[in-house]
Amino acid sequence: MRLRALGPGLHRAWVVALLLVGAGALGLGYGAGYQGARPMLLLVAPLVPLAGVGLSYGRHTDPLYEIALSTPSGGLRLLLARTAVVLAAGVPLLTAVGALLPPGAGGPGAAAWLLPGLALTLAALALGSYVGCRTAAAALGVGWLAVVVAPVLAAMPPEIADRLAHVVGGPATQSAWGGAAVLCVALLSLRRSSFDHLEKM
Repeated sequence: MRLRALGPGLHRAWVVALLLVGAGALGLGYGAGYQGARPMLLLVAPLVPLAGVGLSYGRHTDPLYEIALSTPSGGLRLLLARTAVVLAAGVPLLTAVGALLPPGAGGPGAAAWLLPGLALTLAALALGSYVGCRTAAAALGVGWLAVVVAPVLAAMPPEIADRLAHVVGGPATQSAWGGAAVLCVALLSLRRSSFDHLEKM
């Protein structure tokens, strides 16, 4: 009931998508014996919290949006609470599924998606201060699909894990994702009051 009070942070469609991603990865890895199941999960996992953020805040998902916005806990505070609920549900499940999957040769580890996922989530919040969370999450999701997923999937199957390692694995890449997350936090801090304006969302 307490999670319900936070509003649609755990949107039913998002929870179903989260479970389908986890079950699909396990089915590919063990049911179909597909060795690229972990790289495929690492490609999709950063999009899952991004979708949760897009569905968690704004008049398009919350019938009590205007009322919630006018309360002292509305605006950015409410958005961050709902984002925390999304991350608390998605991160442990997807990381556990990644750890259960058979490792691909030369591919990144099960937790390699965490910093890219966090950076995309924070970028959605920061960009959402300009265009709204749903639009920001959709734009970043399309960008991830175009810039990361499509080129990796265009590789021949033996090269998928290696290409993915350049995107989410390795100290330099992980440091870049961490730096991007810090920059998004700074921008979000500067733009925090924009979430108090009804017309922005």
